[in-house]
Amino acid sequence: HIRPPQPMSAIRRGILLSRAPMRTFSRQMSSLRCLIMGPPGGGKGTLSSRLVKEFGLTHFSSGDALRAHIKEGTELGEEAEIYMNDGLLVPDSLMETMVITHLNGVNMKTNKWLLDGFPRNVSQATTLDRGFDLDLVIVLNIPHEEIVERLRHRMVHLPSGRSYHSLWNPPKNEGKDDETGEALIVRDDDKPEQVRERLRVYEENTKPVVDHYEALKKAVIFTGTESDIIWPVMKEHIYKNFSL
Repeated sequence: HIRPPQPMSAIRRGILLSRAPMRTFSRQMSSLRCLIMGPPGGGKGTLSSRLVKEFGLTHFSSGDALRAHIKEGTELGEEAEIYMNDGLLVPDSLMETMVITHLNGVNMKTNKWLLDGFPRNVSQATTLDRGFDLDLVIVLNIPHEEIVERLRHRMVHLPSGRSYHSLWNPPKNEGKDDETGEALIVRDDDKPEQVRERLRVYEENTKPVVDHYEALKKAVIFTGTESDIIWPVMKEHIYKNFSL
C-alpha cells in the first residue's frame, strides 16, 4: 500500500500525510498545474469537481484525449482504436503523444489545470515532467475496505450511465431508474472480489509513480474515509501554499 493503515481517529479527522515538506510561496503564483491520483471508487471525481470550482481549474483526463482523437478520426486515434478493439492497452508512446498534445492545447489557454488518469507508470511520468512543471501532485489514500463497502451499494442504469447508491443516493423506487423505470444493476466490477483485485492492481501500478513524485517533493498524500473529510484539509493546504 502507499501508506500503512492509519488509526481510525486520524482517518476520521482527515489527516494530511506527506513526505514532501509544506511549502510557502512569497511570490504570486499565476499557475496551478495539478495532477490527482486516487483508487477506483475513492472519490476522485467528487474532489476533482470541488477543486475545479474552488480554484478555477480546467479539468482534463487522459480519457478526454483518447476520446477526442478517436472521435476526430486522427491517425493517433485510429491506431489507438485498433488496440482497444483487440482488448489491448494503448501503448505508452501513443498515450504520451495524445495526452501531451491535448495538454499543450489546454496549457495555451490557461496555466491552472487539473490532470487525472495519466501518468500510469514512471515512464509516462518522466515524459510528462519533460513537458510540464507540475506544482502539486495530489494523492488520495482511502482505506480499501471503505471503498469495497462503498461500491457494493452502488447501482447503475447502464443505458444512461446514471448512478445510485442504496444508502446515500437511493432511487425513488427500489431497483428502478428514476427517469425510465428500467432496472438498475450492480456492475460486476463493483462486486467485492473484483474491487479488491482492482485496488491491488492500482496500488501495484501507482506506488512507483507516487514514489517518483515524492522524490521530486511534488506529492502530497491525503488520507480519509470520504471526500467531505479530505476536502477541507486539501483546500487549506492549497490556500496556504499557493497564492492564487
